[in-house]
Amino acid sequence: MSAAANSRNLLKTIPGLLISAFFLWYTFHNIPLNEFRALRAVHPAWILGVLGFTVASYTLRCVRWSQMMPRNGRSLRAHFAVCARVLMTSLAANNILPLRIGDIMRIFTYSDDLGTAPSVILSTVILEKLLDIFVLVLLFVSTVGRIATPRLRLIATISLAVSAIGLLILLVAARSLQAPVQRLFARLPAGPLLKKIEHWITLALDATGRLGVAGSLLLLFQSVVIWTCEGMIFLSAIRLLGLSVDGIAAWLAVSFANLSYLIPSSPGAIGPFELAVKTSLVNHGASMSQSAVFGLAIHVWMLLSVTGAGGIIFLIHRIRIHNHKPLLEEIEDLPARLP
Repeated sequence: MSAAANSRNLLKTIPGLLISAFFLWYTFHNIPLNEFRALRAVHPAWILGVLGFTVASYTLRCVRWSQMMPRNGRSLRAHFAVCARVLMTSLAANNILPLRIGDIMRIFTYSDDLGTAPSVILSTVILEKLLDIFVLVLLFVSTVGRIATPRLRLIATISLAVSAIGLLILLVAARSLQAPVQRLFARLPAGPLLKKIEHWITLALDATGRLGVAGSLLLLFQSVVIWTCEGMIFLSAIRLLGLSVDGIAAWLAVSFANLSYLIPSSPGAIGPFELAVKTSLVNHGASMSQSAVFGLAIHVWMLLSVTGAGGIIFLIHRIRIHNHKPLLEEIEDLPARLP
């Protein structure tokens, strides 16, 4: 990246930081400090649930992505090891670096490690995001009832129906859709935005077409299991800290909190995540203070566990291959944006 591009990227991060600061203030401005000091593990046995479901969730994410990626002659074990290392490194980078640099690193920096072209990796990243958003929207619509206005419920239901139909078509008929999509975009007015949209749709169709119907449906099933594990992290943490909420609270919180990543903010969605968790738990029986403190605690755990695991994996690999190039120099060599 040039110095001018670095300056522009720095300026782009400032609005996100301001948004995060506002959300943090709005979430915690009326919470007394003694509520944070009062945080206790009421039922310590649930620590095992938090640890176990965190490991399960991110192990399954690695399995899912390794199935999306072509093996290129590697053994299954070696292929999984490389994919897991790259995925965990990129997730850690996304949590601490702006502008989704972790995803850009996954696509460009590690394309040689993965033995495939950046466009192929990008196609799997797009498919991964589509699967996650679909499952999260499904979970949100299923649990949002009490806090949603009729208009919000209608919008959520329509969004779910559209995404479900679109995803089903994508998974089942990807190969047959490629030619009609190209013909459709050929009839539309030429423009950089439409070109990029066509490119991304084509990549997603390529990714699902390589997998076939059975492979694509398996990815959908794995995505449901992944987010079930993620919900169990929240449920285990609620039991650990002794919050008095009903059975729906954890599932609304995990869907709402992860959808909050769609709001432009600082890396890790700091601020929107805490407010989403607080809103979810308050509307299912918890006090305002308990909900806010829990939102902060669960977010700290998710950020530390994923960033810590990814960072350790990243450092071990760099030491093993004797890579002494500073990380910031590697980042400067990355393209300014996704293709």
